[in-house]
Amino acid sequence: MSAESRAELDRHFEWIANRLPEKGARFIRWLRQPSSRWVRIPLAFLLVVGGIFSFLPVLGLWMLPLGLMLIAQDVPFLQRPLANALGWAERKWLGRKNGQP
Repeated sequence: MSAESRAELDRHFEWIANRLPEKGARFIRWLRQPSSRWVRIPLAFLLVVGGIFSFLPVLGLWMLPLGLMLIAQDVPFLQRPLANALGWAERKWLGRKNGQP
């Protein structure tokens, strides 16, 4: 497990938590604690499945990256690729926000 990848994932989780209402942010922070593993893993699985079926009403594509981020908390070999993908998405998002293609 790379400490750099783990730190990058932590940064993305904090970015998400800072944009949520206080209750949602507290839940995300609680969910990331090691003691919450037995809740985090099934929830991550449900989010990934919900993201795959995003064509159905109520479910959305947003569920897939969040589920993968939660899984990466417990599966170290996923941390680097997910951190790289989230970094790429963040650069694209900021580029579009600043008017760059």
